[in-house]
Amino acid sequence: MDIKLAASLREKSEKLSAEYLPAVLYGKGVKNANLKLKRLDFDKVFAEAGESNLILLDFGSGPVKVLVKDLQRDPLKNRIDHVDFYQVNMKEKINAEIPLHFIGESKAVRELGGLLMKEMDEIEVHCLPGDLVDHLDVDVSILEDFDQTIKTSDLKLPEGMELVQQTDDIVVFVMKPKAIEEEKPVETEAAKSEEAKAEGGEAKKEEK
Repeated sequence: MDIKLAASLREKSEKLSAEYLPAVLYGKGVKNANLKLKRLDFDKVFAEAGESNLILLDFGSGPVKVLVKDLQRDPLKNRIDHVDFYQVNMKEKINAEIPLHFIGESKAVRELGGLLMKEMDEIEVHCLPGDLVDHLDVDVSILEDFDQTIKTSDLKLPEGMELVQQTDDIVVFVMKPKAIEEEKPVETEAAKSEEAKAEGGEAKKEEK
């Protein structure tokens, strides 16, 4: 299903009301365009498309296929302040970040009490725009003990898609319960001493 978004051209110095969001469109062999779009429209589209789905962006001269390439946020208002759209050429491969969805249940978590540790939540891939997907599934049910890991080289990619970085970086593993315990704050000698004083004070009160 096509994801559509309407926009319009804006002057670079144009001041926008809170209803609108400034954006810029660029791409290989494409003339940059300054745009404005309704904030609510973008929020709805971005919730569906994210940064890994193509959007049909129409700003008056017919729809073009774009990806959300960058977002700027206002840290105080916690909202998006500016959007960069990248116009793709459907015949040229691009790099894109694809979210990872972790599915299944690890035996090492269920039966051995381990903690699932996710080292990555997305992966950068190289493919044609038409080969992009919403997400990649990572089945953690193969993690049956603490010595097993899932690495980037273990990921199952759709046909026509390849990793940008050909590495063996760990994606997910299960931490041993003992290691989890060791990460908890250790009571210092000073804290123990304060606690002993407090207990001694209470004992003296009771003697009186």
